[in-house]
This record gives sequence, C-alpha cells and structure tokens, in this order.
Amino acid sequence: MFNSVNNPFGQRIESAKSTGQDKQQKGQEQQKDEEKRYLENDEKDEVKLGGLPILTEDEVLSMTKSYIERLKSENDTREKVIQKLDKFLAKFDVKKFMKQNPNMTSADFHMIMYNETADLVN
Repeated sequence: MFNSVNNPFGQRIESAKSTGQDKQQKGQEQQKDEEKRYLENDEKDEVKLGGLPILTEDEVLSMTKSYIERLKSENDTREKVIQKLDKFLAKFDVKKFMKQNPNMTSADFHMIMYNETADLVN
C-alpha cells in the first residue's frame, strides 16, 4: 500500500545508493554519446605540408631573380661565378621549372634553387 500511494506509476523503488550510481553511469554514457556525435560531425581537415601557399609564375620569377642577385652579391669577386649565374638566369624558363616542380611553396623553392645553383657557385 505504501508503494501504490507514493509510487502511482508502479515503478520499482530502488535505494538512494543505486540511484546515485545510475545517475553517474547515465552521465558517463551521455558524455560518451556527445563525444561520439562531435567526432562524427567533425569535418575532415586538409593538411598542407609547411602550411604555405603555392607560388604563382610571377612569384617564382621574381624570387628567382632576387635569389640570383643575392648569389651574385655574395660572389662579387668571382667573375666566372657571376657569368654562370647570368647565363642560368638568361636560360631560366619559369613554365618548365614549375612543371618539373608542381605545387611549390616558398620553402620548396629555396631548397630547389639551392640544388640548381650549388654547382654554379662551387
């Protein structure tokens, strides 16, 4: 009779200790569900190595000219090196260079140009 008056819906009455455990367990399950929904809805990130923008033809051409000028100023006492660098710059084809090295960033450019001109300077 006590149960029917205080519990009109006929639900089973449990001790306070087990109810606290149930609340904790439901809270953990709810947190896991929220994390799962967050991870499912998370957009895929694009990863670009170096995180730098890809260079255009004009940027590559101007960077090449400034790179060669810097090398010439570093080797201003060596006439043969300056002649080789001038010849390299005169023959430099931007389109061909970018076709050989697609999606080039500024960091890539400096590495490639170092490799291209190392024999000319040494």
